[in-house]
Amino acid sequence: MPHEGPNQLYGLYLSMLRRIGHYRWFAAIFKRVGTPVDRALIRVSRGRLSMGGSEMPTMLLTTTGRRTGKERTVPLHYVWDGSNVVAVCENFGLDTASSWPYNLLADPKARIEIDGAAADYLSRPATAQEVDRNMPRLIALWPAHDTYVKRTGTRKVFVFEPVNARR
Repeated sequence: MPHEGPNQLYGLYLSMLRRIGHYRWFAAIFKRVGTPVDRALIRVSRGRLSMGGSEMPTMLLTTTGRRTGKERTVPLHYVWDGSNVVAVCENFGLDTASSWPYNLLADPKARIEIDGAAADYLSRPATAQEVDRNMPRLIALWPAHDTYVKRTGTRKVFVFEPVNARR
């Protein structure tokens, strides 16, 4: 049997993750265990490492809690749409909703860290055209997004515009 190098093992890891990501048990476990681990891994490595690796770009989104006023940080997959960042919320297809979209609707200011660099953004719900353009790209990164959206019946896509680019 030929020796498998790191790239082959990484490919197998990603393939396995993408396959099991559709299951409810994965969602329940990853939400409770994987999300905090991924958040810590991204912070400690200053954005160089995440559980999804370079094939699944992951940002740290920091919002202000609408009830507590405290900062809340979550790791999310994202795609670029020009200078804007786009992310979807479906909370792993679980029955309970994530708080970050509600936090953004209450206060659209957000801080996003990508590859160790943080910047301020203003968020807004995506237009129908932006959803149509970016949802296939998000699903290509993490195919389970499609399963989660079907399971919940909702698709909350947000666009983050850099503060310094707004006029």
